[in-house]
Amino acid sequence: MGRDLTALFDPRSVAVVGASDDPAKYGHAVAAQALRAPDRRPVHLVNRRGGTVLGRTAAPSLTAVGEPVDLVVISVPGAGFEAAVDEALACGAKALVAITAGFAEAGPAGLARQRAVAARVRAAGAVLVGPNCLGIADNTTELYLASDRFAPGGIALLSQSGNLALELQLRAEPHGLGFSRFVSLGNQADVTLVDLVEDCARHEATSAIAVYAEDFGDGRAFAAAAAAAGKPVVLLTAGRGTASARSAQSHTGALTTSADVVAAACRDAGVELVRTPREMTVVLAGLAGPAGPTGPGAGVRTRGRRTAVFTDGGGHGAIAADAAEDAGLQVPELGGPTQDRLRTVLWEQSSVANPVDLAGMGEQRPLSYADTVGALLDADEVDAVLMTGYFGGYAASEGGLGGGPAGGSVLAEGETRAAKEIVAHLASAAAKPLVVQSMYPGSPSCRVLAEAGVPVFAATEDAARALAAMTGRPGPVDTAGVTPLPRPAPPLSDPGYHGVRALLDAAGVPFPAAREITDEAGLLAAAAEFDGPYVLKALHLLHKSDAGGVALRLTDRDALLAAYREMHARLGAPAYSVEAMADLTDGIELIVGVNQDPRFGPVALVGLGGVLTESLRDVAFALAPVPARRAEALLRSLRSAALLDGVRGRPAVDVAAAAAVVERITTVAAAHPEIAELEVNPLLVRPDGALALDARAVLR
Repeated sequence: MGRDLTALFDPRSVAVVGASDDPAKYGHAVAAQALRAPDRRPVHLVNRRGGTVLGRTAAPSLTAVGEPVDLVVISVPGAGFEAAVDEALACGAKALVAITAGFAEAGPAGLARQRAVAARVRAAGAVLVGPNCLGIADNTTELYLASDRFAPGGIALLSQSGNLALELQLRAEPHGLGFSRFVSLGNQADVTLVDLVEDCARHEATSAIAVYAEDFGDGRAFAAAAAAAGKPVVLLTAGRGTASARSAQSHTGALTTSADVVAAACRDAGVELVRTPREMTVVLAGLAGPAGPTGPGAGVRTRGRRTAVFTDGGGHGAIAADAAEDAGLQVPELGGPTQDRLRTVLWEQSSVANPVDLAGMGEQRPLSYADTVGALLDADEVDAVLMTGYFGGYAASEGGLGGGPAGGSVLAEGETRAAKEIVAHLASAAAKPLVVQSMYPGSPSCRVLAEAGVPVFAATEDAARALAAMTGRPGPVDTAGVTPLPRPAPPLSDPGYHGVRALLDAAGVPFPAAREITDEAGLLAAAAEFDGPYVLKALHLLHKSDAGGVALRLTDRDALLAAYREMHARLGAPAYSVEAMADLTDGIELIVGVNQDPRFGPVALVGLGGVLTESLRDVAFALAPVPARRAEALLRSLRSAALLDGVRGRPAVDVAAAAAVVERITTVAAAHPEIAELEVNPLLVRPDGALALDARAVLR
């Protein structure tokens, strides 16, 4: 069930230590907010000088309050912080919100202080938000302990940035969005992002969880908590650059960036990853609009991505169709029965293929908007509808907002009726998302839609992004999720080539026959154990092919011996591997690797392999271990996926066999946290199965 945060969000009493009359001090802002609901619970103001604060008597110490306090906000100079924490715990506090800064963010000494304080809090059975945070608020319990107000609504906002939280609040207002809770994460010394996501998932008044995070702490636990939340989680993060890949020693490490890891974790967990505060607001408007997740518009989600674009002008329709496809939606041509149904409600010059274009009929009969939306939503081949263009312009003219034909009161009335009929149809029909882009989003008819929970936007790209968030993702839905890590296995004792082969072989990864040799006698003995053609590899080189340390298609022992003498004279490697040459006919070379990420743990990579791996960069990522079904979905998401099914007369390869090997490799890597990078490259996939041709491990 996670940690009990009742005392944090619904305390019986509150005290603000460091409350002040000085507007420049944070204790002033928090105290003023805390007093907004004095009748909900006792609110005690504490200032070491006593006297009055904000017109109320202030206690000189928490002890002087004379009664237990459930939640204590601490906003005092750093030198007095530990004493304030100890006094709060002695007075029975079960939750603390630490505004005070100067801890982990200040260096090793501050981190040591922070850890000591967190340990004391946990030992007392209490919880601590912060330090170095900006407070919390819960509109559902009238708890106001942050410097700013947050309009009430269904979004829980968990943020490491106070200014970004304020921007999100400002951007949310025009969409009618509000907040159930706000928590400034601070340093997460005790209460973590994971704890808060789990608690907000259980919070009935929260319909969506919005997160801005720079430090995930345990990123894998965050992904698991988000996957289990049962409600939308939207993530805005920073620091998704490439610096983490600079010191990698394998293709896998070199190709894996922080951005790849975060994107893979979000996809596996079903988290909506956004890049800007504006995009976060757009997505939230689609997932948690005014009507909430049970309303007729916002919050409605569908597994399909087949989108009907409906417009009253060809230009808007074309732009919207492009925007929809850019957002990952599909805009297929509508089938004959649906087109026939549309022709019964539209006139002859209307286009019914997709985009569906009224072609001026809206001015002749405004209710044609509602008729068309209804027909599209009723069509089995349509999963979602994006309406774009002039709708709202007639009512905007009547309402004095500009635009629209002169004397358009009749049209304005008809347009408003159309908006009401669209809402009625949404309420009675099977739930499908409808998103609207309008040149006049503030018009009366558009407000009818928005107030009923239909997301309305001024920008086409915003409407398309919101709709993409409300629809399913590509690939089978049941391949999503965060697979638990296996139990750690005994550490790998031999990280050499044959040691890694043995580790993977024991897990069921197939390899060609091979023997490690150090001299000519060993080479000839190995050649006698299996027939040619042979492969010779120089061992203990990171990239054998690049160094000329691989010789292929050695037809017999004489060719093998000659290759060995030439290679040894040139490289002088301490050991070599003699292997049976695999049949490369009709095969495709893949790469399968796992990289240990400091925040998210083992992250798997699959893609087109061989010597061109880094040049082509056709790869996909997932949290490891990767079950076979998800592995197959990843392989089919590659740009080169068509090769797997056969092209230009080549037969299809055994993708299921490759996916099974991916599962085994990634499971081994996940059970060996001491391995920083594990890679099989190439993994040869043929019509009759899969075979690992090379393997490498890099220890931490």
